[in-house]
Amino acid sequence: MPEFFSFISEILWGSLMVYLLAAAGIWFAFRSRFVPFRFIRDFGQSLKSSRVAQPGALSSYQALCLSLATRLGSGNLAGVAFALTTGGPGAIFWMWISAIIGMIISFAECSLAQLYKERDANQQLRGGPAWYMERGLGMRWMGVLFSIFLLLTYGLVFNTIQSTAMAQAMRYAWNVPGFISGIVLAACAFLYMLKGLNNVARLMQWVVPVMALAWIVVSFGVSLWHANLLPTVLVNIVKSAFGWQEAATGTMAYTLSQAITSGFQRSMLANEAGMGSSPNAAATAASWPPHPVAQGFVQMIGVVTDTFLVCTASALILLLAGTAPATGAIGGTQLMQQAMVSLTGSWGAGFVAAIVALFAFTSIVANYTYAENNLIFLRRNSARNIWLLRMAVLLMVLMGSFFSLPLIWHVADVMMALMAITNLTAILLLSPVVRVLARDYLRQRKLGVMPVFDPKRYPEIKRQLAPGSWDDIPRS
Repeated sequence: MPEFFSFISEILWGSLMVYLLAAAGIWFAFRSRFVPFRFIRDFGQSLKSSRVAQPGALSSYQALCLSLATRLGSGNLAGVAFALTTGGPGAIFWMWISAIIGMIISFAECSLAQLYKERDANQQLRGGPAWYMERGLGMRWMGVLFSIFLLLTYGLVFNTIQSTAMAQAMRYAWNVPGFISGIVLAACAFLYMLKGLNNVARLMQWVVPVMALAWIVVSFGVSLWHANLLPTVLVNIVKSAFGWQEAATGTMAYTLSQAITSGFQRSMLANEAGMGSSPNAAATAASWPPHPVAQGFVQMIGVVTDTFLVCTASALILLLAGTAPATGAIGGTQLMQQAMVSLTGSWGAGFVAAIVALFAFTSIVANYTYAENNLIFLRRNSARNIWLLRMAVLLMVLMGSFFSLPLIWHVADVMMALMAITNLTAILLLSPVVRVLARDYLRQRKLGVMPVFDPKRYPEIKRQLAPGSWDDIPRS
């Protein structure tokens, strides 16, 4: 079974996904007239201007923290270690390239999610890829397919990875048995599964920035403490990225294709751009200024934070320590702990374990909200089905902490690819709409007015929108 999923993963990621992601990023850059990069100063303004949630909606800041909660997980530590193992230092360079591409893709998918949002039975804003597949493309079957992929990926597979990483980190740092770590993690996650979207968002707006900042500050601080080694590390990243690193005794030379494939794979696991996950958070926000593009800007911040800050911090620790590669993905967490210990002392293992525990907890809770969101789209959100989903999530958390499951990483790669192929197909088909949104925003910015989306200017788009979704925009 592991060989089968590994084979499928190699087929999907060997060329198809890399080319698809690159092509989509370049396409949307031109279709949007580079609006996301031309108005990069609007990022902070869009986030700052929507810090207070409106009834039935999250603030843009809360939506960003919710999406960051799923992005910041074991992929930022164990995943980076795995990228270095399979693709060498050059994989980090291609993670950066993938993130630049991912920024523009995230802009497109999150702008679409904000455009096609709607209110549920409780008047809470909902949306995501499944919604823009149904409303924008008129293909509910595609939305159903995507929702099933997301339920399997975020409800089951990713939660197993998170609990495995946390259990191993706790065992390495403090010799805590895996079953205790799993039970505590499952219990904490369960408490917040019961609290609903708004309470989860309020938790994330405080916890996520603190844990991300803690990891970034400490990791970059340690890196600067060893600043004399940084030039060599950066040179190795660039040389290995293009297959220029020569094999030496006891080391391994990595090819260009290995570096690119590993970099793109781990970048997607970390920042999730193109997978269609963050649009589920983007749709819940009431953007300010009231334009879909504003939420696209906000969610691009998540890609920058995740890859260029958190993942880069992890990579520098690993490369500075010069620790031997892990024997597999499952050893990535311990590899990170060993690297931190070698650079800082014994306290480093505990610090990494604490960060991994926070990453795992916030990721599992946010993963559940995405899964429940798509259960609502499938119209299967009865009390019975929601409880079945909760029990399935908790079961996978416990399994991940009890057992070592190397297979799950290969399954995750395959599921990520299936989600991304479905989502990227949809947003490419909807690229004319992204073009309209970007030009509408650009037109109003050139006029010197606050961009406000008026569906009446675009009758064809207006017919696709949920009734009232853009009729109650506050004007003050």
